[in-house]
Amino acid sequence: MGATVEPEYFDQVTIYFSDIVGFTTISALSEPIEVIALLNDLYTLFDAVLGSHDVYKVETIGDAYMVASGLPQRNGDRHAAEIANLALDLLSSVGDFRMRHAPGVPVHIRAGLHSGPCVAGVVGLTMPRYCLFGDTVNTASRMESTGLPYRIHASRSAVEALLGLDEGYEVAVRGQTELKGKGVQETYWLVGKAGFPRPLPTPLPIKPG
Repeated sequence: MGATVEPEYFDQVTIYFSDIVGFTTISALSEPIEVIALLNDLYTLFDAVLGSHDVYKVETIGDAYMVASGLPQRNGDRHAAEIANLALDLLSSVGDFRMRHAPGVPVHIRAGLHSGPCVAGVVGLTMPRYCLFGDTVNTASRMESTGLPYRIHASRSAVEALLGLDEGYEVAVRGQTELKGKGVQETYWLVGKAGFPRPLPTPLPIKPG
């Protein structure tokens, strides 16, 4: 419509990032058209899962997939649960996913969750984008990049928001984790939820160090 959109502050949202582990190597060993087919197949699968959750898909950046809850529509204290449920569903759905051009190679994703305040607004006129800004976005991205294959890496604030709902989320302590630009923080793994009906892929074992 050509109208401007005022930026808006949200005091509590939860943000999800995931990406494909080893994507650079996969890309180097694949034709560009095969890489596009891989991403299109995987994120079409992911997009189909979003409809059953109160979440907003922000964007895909290369192989990264970014989703938020609690904006642009506020949902009280439900944002962490909606993203956690989505993360478990996406992890379950990727367990059986295979690349068309290399069906014998499993596709491992790693995911990160973080809860906190955020500012959102529309940037640009020619190709406008609804963009999120603030430290919460950076921390969620760091949770993903320091995660591990087939695991959902969660910050303390995300875990506190989840456990405060008392809905049966299963969390394991990861311990002290170095987050680039953030220092050392205690982080956690979201490993399941009581009554979650779908199988989750078995994560790779964690090696010391």
